Amino acid sequence: MDALPVVVIAGRPNVGKSTIFNRLVGRRQALVADTPGVTRDRKEGQAVVRGRAIRIIDTAGLEEAAPDTLYGRMRASSESAVADADLVLFCIDARSGLTPADEHFANWLRRQGRPVLLIANKAEGRQGAAAAMEAFSLGLGAPLAISAEHGEGVADLMSEIADRLPPTDLPPVQKANRRTRREQAEGEEDEDIRPPGPLRLAIVGRPNAGKSTLLNRLLGEERMITGPEPGLTRDSIAVMLHDDQGPIQLVDTAGLRRKARIDETLEKMSVSASIEALKMAEVVILVLDATLGVHEQDLQIARLIEREGRCCVLALNKWDAVEDRAATRQAIKDRIETSLAQMRGIPVVAFSAMTGAGINKLLPTVRRAYDIWNRRVATGALNRWFEMMIERHPPPLVDGRRLKLRYITQAKARPPTFIVFGTRTDQLPEDYQRYLVNGLRETFDLPGTPIRLLLRASSNPYARS
Repeated sequence: MDALPVVVIAGRPNVGKSTIFNRLVGRRQALVADTPGVTRDRKEGQAVVRGRAIRIIDTAGLEEAAPDTLYGRMRASSESAVADADLVLFCIDARSGLTPADEHFANWLRRQGRPVLLIANKAEGRQGAAAAMEAFSLGLGAPLAISAEHGEGVADLMSEIADRLPPTDLPPVQKANRRTRREQAEGEEDEDIRPPGPLRLAIVGRPNAGKSTLLNRLLGEERMITGPEPGLTRDSIAVMLHDDQGPIQLVDTAGLRRKARIDETLEKMSVSASIEALKMAEVVILVLDATLGVHEQDLQIARLIEREGRCCVLALNKWDAVEDRAATRQAIKDRIETSLAQMRGIPVVAFSAMTGAGINKLLPTVRRAYDIWNRRVATGALNRWFEMMIERHPPPLVDGRRLKLRYITQAKARPPTFIVFGTRTDQLPEDYQRYLVNGLRETFDLPGTPIRLLLRASSNPYARS
């Protein structure tokens, strides 16, 4: 399929770029706050204008800063996005008027040789539209006055974008629609013709564990802003990656700190976005700073992963700085498995995201964990194992009466979920349930993945109602 046209939203901080981005993609995907500089990394989404799919990229605010500073690195990331754009939406704040920064970056944009659409945002009402006319002096053509916050002029914006896109024979959305209609006419099932979606993979961990550096290393480019400052990533950033087995949707998230330390509204939004990304993932890479070991917050994140039923890969970053590697690996693994029985057998990969040493083991480990998470066990083999486990260790007496467990079946995978049927199963002690779960894990090779065991009691038809 043809590559989608790229539309980049650029401008100085706090002119409403992320609000415009959310309007175009049709949902609240980028964090929005009154604080300048909320967006630090490029955020990508898809929109449809006149039936044509496009890629929208939200960028950090353009600011004058030294290259080695945080704002300098943010600007370099934004400039890199502009270099690949088919159309640049250059935004100014009509409410506050033109600034020297607007004029400086307008001059810079003219030298890039990219098509530019000038947008005067925050132009609510008659006064705002009049103030937008001041932007004519930038020499980028007639400004389009909109109010992204209130939705004014967004339809005109989408029409202007469609007019300025590079030509194509047939919009990708129409191609997909025509193919679908033709195949449906031939009686084919949608599920049979639709290619499988990408593996959804999230990178989580405490601040400054090296999550963004890891994503950059996997992509082979400086896609995310990195540096020694903790908490650089504020939003969940999704990118596409391909390995030998197919596409992977990789999401870098903001660092998760202890709840008691989160006091700013913006950080609460960042943490909410990280948790939402974790819930949407299929596999989660929990990144630990190997030089610091396992903290209580790492265990809390691991418990959240298990509670959401996601499979997990433990990533020990900064491995090149560890002296006693064998002892460190064992101590971390023991701490995780002691505190989290459901994570027993969790796969561990040690590497240095900074140098790339050992990074080639990570994605194959992710794929193996994903296969285990999707595994199904045949009902016959499952019940033969079940009978053997009951014979080896019968269920205990409860109130002087024995619990009768009849059979077991797997209800679903992702994560592996099993149902035990019998009489009075609601009284089955937790230690016996752990006995069964551990047996499932060992016998059917289900290390490190959450296992759900559900209990269903059969009713006695002769019991009085």
